[in-house]
Parts: sequence; C-alpha cells; structure tokens
Amino acid sequence: MLVASWNVNSVTVRVPHLLTWLQEVSPDVLCVQETKIVDEKFPKETFEALGYNCEFYGEKTYNGVAIISKLPIENVQKGFVEEVTPPAKRFIEASVGRLRVLNAYIPNGQSVGSEKYLYKLRWLESLLTHLRNQHDPLQPTILVGDFNIAPEDRDVYNPEEVGPTIMCSDAERDALCEVRKWGMNDIFREHNEDAGQFSWWDYRMGAFRRNMGFRIDHIYGTESATANSVRCWIDKEPRRLERPSDHAPVIAEFDF
Repeated sequence: MLVASWNVNSVTVRVPHLLTWLQEVSPDVLCVQETKIVDEKFPKETFEALGYNCEFYGEKTYNGVAIISKLPIENVQKGFVEEVTPPAKRFIEASVGRLRVLNAYIPNGQSVGSEKYLYKLRWLESLLTHLRNQHDPLQPTILVGDFNIAPEDRDVYNPEEVGPTIMCSDAERDALCEVRKWGMNDIFREHNEDAGQFSWWDYRMGAFRRNMGFRIDHIYGTESATANSVRCWIDKEPRRLERPSDHAPVIAEFDF
C-alpha cells in the first residue's frame, strides 16, 4: 500500500502534473494540501476517471486539503471537533483500508513572534488535543501533510545560516515534538538517517538547483502503522517540471 503526501500549491494549476504522477507512481492514497479551491469546483471527475475516489475540504485562494484514494474513503471528518479560531480549511481525516489517515496543512507562521506564528502554535495545540480526544495511539493511524516545520537541523540545508527562523524555531519544533510524544513516529526517519534530504525549496535564488531546501512535509505513524512501513522516500522529479509546486511528494509504503 503506497501512501503519499503532496502540497501541490493549487490543485487547478497542478492538475496536469497530478494526473501524470498518479499514472506513473500509482499510489493507493494521495493526501493533497494547499488545494486553493472551493469544494464545488474541485475537479473530482478528473481523478475519478483514473479510478480514484476523492474527499476534499477547501476554500478559495488559500489552504484546502484532499484525500484521493483507490480504496473507499469512509468515516470522513472535515476540520477538528473543536476548531481553531479563526477557522481555516486545513484538516481532513478518513478511514482508508486498515489505516486512519489524517491529512494536515499546518500554518506557515510567517515570522517568529508574529500573530500568524502564535496562530500556528495554537493550531498545533489543537491538533494535539484532537489526537488525545479522538484517537488511540494503539490503532494504525498516520498523520501526513505539509507541517511547515523542519524537525531537526539535518532537515535544513544550512542550519547555521538559517538559524532559529520560521519553520526551524524552538517553539515550533517543541510543539511538533509534543505531537510525536502522543504516539507518532517520523516514518521517513525510520528508514533514512542522512541529512540533506528535502521536500520544499523556495522558488527564488535557484534554491532547488542549489538544493537549498527544507524537509517540512512528513508522514508520521503510530507504532502499529510504523511497524508495517516498508520504506519512505521523497520524489523530487515533479519539482523539476515546468511550473512545479515548490514541494515534492513524500511517499511511504506499508505492508497492509
């Protein structure tokens, strides 16, 4: 079972890339972030023509998440039970096969200390509350998405140059660590120890060509999900295309 996560930075713009990638890689489940489209306009028929089911939760211009799956998508929940204020369409979860799949687009936070940064920390607190109140760490559950956090210095192209800025600050990393303590493992790090493996590169400064990246897109899993994980990798090929998303897909294979 292949499960992928990809911030596409507008599903409308990236439909050609998505269709090609789905046909080439053939994931069983693709969790998409930053769809930037209202539900009424989500191109579900396009994905259904390839044999995929779709559930989505979006808004105009910003945010938006979707689950695209060959398997039936059941028991869908859109947003947290106790939503963050102000609310934004950043979270969707569903049962797919034997997995409970949680798809999150965590706020960027803009800059350390800003109001958007404080909102990001509140959002992470709400995510942890949601896990504690709605989920069981003993069940096979995965949390995937664009976390907008590089968990460690090895997830940043030059930690000395970048410093404790947005996506790398102590408070963000600590908040994410609390989420992991609930019962989540970083599945990529279960299978890859090397530094210099990134999932996001700025459009500016030739960042992708120079590999000035950050690993901020993640697939986390509970112990039972992690135990069934076979491998996890970042597919950089879509980032090489014309008009790409600034993110690359992260893929995990599970023995389910």
